[in-house]
Amino acid sequence: MIPQRHDMSRIGLLGGSFNPAHEGHREISLKAIRLFGLDAVWWLVTPGNPLKAHEDYKYDSYEVRLAAARQVANHPRIVVSNFEARRGLQYTVDTLEALRELWPQMTFIWLMGADSLAGFHKWKDWRAIAGGVPIAVFNRPGFEKAALASETAKELALFRIPSGRAAELADAEPPAWAFIEETANPASASEIRKARSGR
Repeated sequence: MIPQRHDMSRIGLLGGSFNPAHEGHREISLKAIRLFGLDAVWWLVTPGNPLKAHEDYKYDSYEVRLAAARQVANHPRIVVSNFEARRGLQYTVDTLEALRELWPQMTFIWLMGADSLAGFHKWKDWRAIAGGVPIAVFNRPGFEKAALASETAKELALFRIPSGRAAELADAEPPAWAFIEETANPASASEIRKARSGR
């Protein structure tokens, strides 16, 4: 799917290593499409997360991760993209800038799991990310407390949209974020990797 410059689509962006992609990624993508009235969710498969150890990438190459993500996505409105690899991008703040430059008419909303919110304050220019795009945070078992007690959640407390009004998030002026409590898929890429390696 390559949007035209006049395209007014509403797009959810789910970035990550997808190492490997799993049903939890798919669940939050489909939930976001329904909840926010999105036209599509783009999975932005990163060549390498600067906050993760190189050791994490020793099993599957980028091409293998990309192909596996396409198999797991298996939905016409979930687009698995190598945008960051093609553009030589490593940081979310730079990816968002590039996307807005290419498609200024489109509405983007950033999607992440609760585990990502817990460490979001470590991301490069995280305040610029939060100030540039609405953020939907999806619950994951075992991470709710850490996410909602995180440095980011505390600093952006005044900009949190209540759960009952979460559907308004895509049209909200950033900074704006919502915590989506209903999702609770226990799938974990790190646990899948551990099982593969027999640890």
